[in-house]
Amino acid sequence: MNIGMFESFITGHWFSAEAKCIWSDVATLQAWLTVEAALARAQAELGVIPAEAASTIAEKADARLFNLERLSSDIAFAQHPLVPVLYQFEELCGEPAAGFIHWGATTQNIFDTASSLQMLETHQLLTNHLDAAIAAFGQLALAHQASVMPGRTHGQHALPMTFGFKLAGWLDELDRNRDRLKQRLPSSFVASLGGAIGTFAAMGSAGREVEARMAKQLGLEPAGLPMRSSYDRVCDYISALGLLAGTAQKIAQDVVFMQRTEIGEVAEAFHMGKVGSSTMAQKRNPSTALLLASLARMMRARVPAALEAMVRMDEGDSSATNVTDTLLPEIAILAASIAQTLSTLARGLVVHPEAMRRNLDLSNGLIASEAVMMRLTRLMGRHEAHQLLYEAAQRSQTEGVPFMTTIGEHPLFAKRELPPDLVQALVASSYVGESVALTRETVERVVDGGAAMD
Repeated sequence: MNIGMFESFITGHWFSAEAKCIWSDVATLQAWLTVEAALARAQAELGVIPAEAASTIAEKADARLFNLERLSSDIAFAQHPLVPVLYQFEELCGEPAAGFIHWGATTQNIFDTASSLQMLETHQLLTNHLDAAIAAFGQLALAHQASVMPGRTHGQHALPMTFGFKLAGWLDELDRNRDRLKQRLPSSFVASLGGAIGTFAAMGSAGREVEARMAKQLGLEPAGLPMRSSYDRVCDYISALGLLAGTAQKIAQDVVFMQRTEIGEVAEAFHMGKVGSSTMAQKRNPSTALLLASLARMMRARVPAALEAMVRMDEGDSSATNVTDTLLPEIAILAASIAQTLSTLARGLVVHPEAMRRNLDLSNGLIASEAVMMRLTRLMGRHEAHQLLYEAAQRSQTEGVPFMTTIGEHPLFAKRELPPDLVQALVASSYVGESVALTRETVERVVDGGAAMD
């Protein structure tokens, strides 16, 4: 029986299958064993435990050798998540190696270091999808660098811009998210081996070198000061994931808005068999964008819980670690799923420039009022030009009179002729500023430059 969103037949397909594998019970057990094996090898290198014992421990550190059904029952009975694992591990290794398993370590050392390994793997998966999304948006941005559309503020037409410029905004923000996560990863997920309370008491002066060697084997940085009560490093990365979720949701909501029937400027990929409603056969819902927004909401809802669980009593507090031990896999799977869904959305996005042009003309030139104002400043101050156009624009909208007519009939033009180039100023496509140049520069920096750096 499957219970929960990750395995439900209703919602399981929302989430990255690869990320779910990384955080499955078997993969988590294997991560614990991998850490135990690295610990034993590091200790053997320094003569803390016999080399033969370390060799046996590494050989038997294989999740496929364990009885998972028995583990589940034993963990529930013992009310401890690792000790029953160690019992089976000891049986598999036999004497004398069994006596050197988990030497000088405590459960949280193993769990935290193992989750670091899993997050490294998840991060690579996430960034692969994020790179794919950025590349796809970059291609669209170049293709539509000059496709003019309405820029909007507060849900209203503001100034003309190009669709490429809008995509450049998405790209720029996604690039900052990518860099932020890359910068935080190494210091957030470290190898931690301080023992019961983090003082290396069981291994004495060798403890810090054991941690360093174990970390090197695992491709991690050593914690250095492995305080069990410190979780700020992980929360730093989780907070960055929350920012990525915010960017992803913003993009998703933009797509939902632009796919509205009345707007029709973009549409996500469609295939026959994709159903929008059980009753309304015509529906083509932006289901991928809506899913992306849903995943982002679920992610951001978990960030405060992780930050709250950063507050821990004394030198160890299972009331907090119980939260993060269960929360981190969810956060990791959600993050990878957000990046994957964003990539799917980007690669399937269909653009309708004709709808953009149609929407641009809805206001009969009002969207270019700033362009007209800047032309009029040759005749009067900017403040006078703004007031003139404010009155003319409001009359145009209220009375349904053409904008150029209300400008010409304004009292300030009673004894003046309209500038001959004023009509040209109302051509929205001629007032997109640096949209094209900014788009090209952003794609070159984020997509082409980003690929070169990688």
